[in-house]
Amino acid sequence: MYKEFGISNKIIEVANLVEEELQPIFNEYEKTCMKSSMKVLKAFQDNKVSTTDFNEITGYGYYDGGREKLEKIYSQIFGAEDALVRPQIMSGTHALTLTLFGLLKYGDTMISISGEPYDTLKSVIGLSGDSENSLIKHGIKYEQIELINNDFDYEKIVERVKKGNIKLIELQRSRGYSQRKSLNIDKIEKVISKIKEINKDIIIMVDNCYGEFVEDKEPTQVGADIFVSSLMKNLGAGIATSGGYVIGRKDLVHQVAERLTAPCVGKELGANFNQMLSYYKGIFMAPSVVKSVLKTMTFASRMLEKFGFEGVSPKYNEKRADIIQTIELKTEEKLVKFCQGVQKGSPIESYVVPVPDEMPGYPHKEIMAGGSFTPGATIELSCDGPLCEPYTAYMQGGLTYEYGKIGIMMAIENMLKEEEEE
Repeated sequence: MYKEFGISNKIIEVANLVEEELQPIFNEYEKTCMKSSMKVLKAFQDNKVSTTDFNEITGYGYYDGGREKLEKIYSQIFGAEDALVRPQIMSGTHALTLTLFGLLKYGDTMISISGEPYDTLKSVIGLSGDSENSLIKHGIKYEQIELINNDFDYEKIVERVKKGNIKLIELQRSRGYSQRKSLNIDKIEKVISKIKEINKDIIIMVDNCYGEFVEDKEPTQVGADIFVSSLMKNLGAGIATSGGYVIGRKDLVHQVAERLTAPCVGKELGANFNQMLSYYKGIFMAPSVVKSVLKTMTFASRMLEKFGFEGVSPKYNEKRADIIQTIELKTEEKLVKFCQGVQKGSPIESYVVPVPDEMPGYPHKEIMAGGSFTPGATIELSCDGPLCEPYTAYMQGGLTYEYGKIGIMMAIENMLKEEEEE
């Protein structure tokens, strides 16, 4: 059945055994999907969604009832006061930038308590690059507290909070391009509780990229004041073709909205670019798509282990906090071959051979595979990594488990063939 994709009998046999072994874990993903689906459906029904809510609103975008209703749905699903869900937010990095610049002013201090942030956020803060528009160039102070053994340094965080003079604490749920594990919602709840016990006024902001609907709770349901991400990831479900969101306290979302549009305008402005139908469909399908991604990444983890690849994280039987799977491939050649294999298993541009190149906002050359319907939609099967030691591939996505499974098998086949040729 798989031979028309050039997949060997050995890989097919191992895949069948792995799939059978993973059924109990897949069943847990089904349960989480059902809980999330119930929340989404209830929000749709409570807010009386109608086909007229999908209408395109042009010009200034005033009086867009569909847009307002969508943001109420997001607020309800995630247990928050307000939400900003807009096509004008172009990426996760853009959502983070809007939020930080909307909430921080000259002389304020922000602290990252999850160690070094994602590469593109470093240049936003001013830790890398030479932009005159970074937070640091605007007089905002930055501090950083490292993680200890893949958990927060609670003692150091409490000590620093007690000293005062902190406007905002930011934490990154996903691992980004680091070697640490992603942070689960229990750890996030614990650290937020400790911070709020000392100072309730500090804004807790969570970079929620890749984390939505993976666990039963979301950041605002465990005390976070605001969290952000892109609709090109979990909540767009591969249906939304652009956009991002900001969810949290009403006063904070208002400040971010003013940064997006203009003071005293905020959420009232913004044509929807005929995106409402895709946004509604995206959030509606998101629980199921996230489930498929989790199954695909768990399958990938176990398959890679079976074929002797070390440095796989998370392990197949570990509790997951996001949709990312990493593989330390040790050499540039193996990293490139694995990504090229993922590209071969893609529905779009499977004939293209990705090669390493410079990428805006990244300090190293990158290899990126992503034959997706929407370029950059990492909820679709994709794989990328920086060309630096330990040559780690960062993989995510798979709109359906079936397509994802084929893609993973083709990627492994491509890498094994390379080893045989050597």
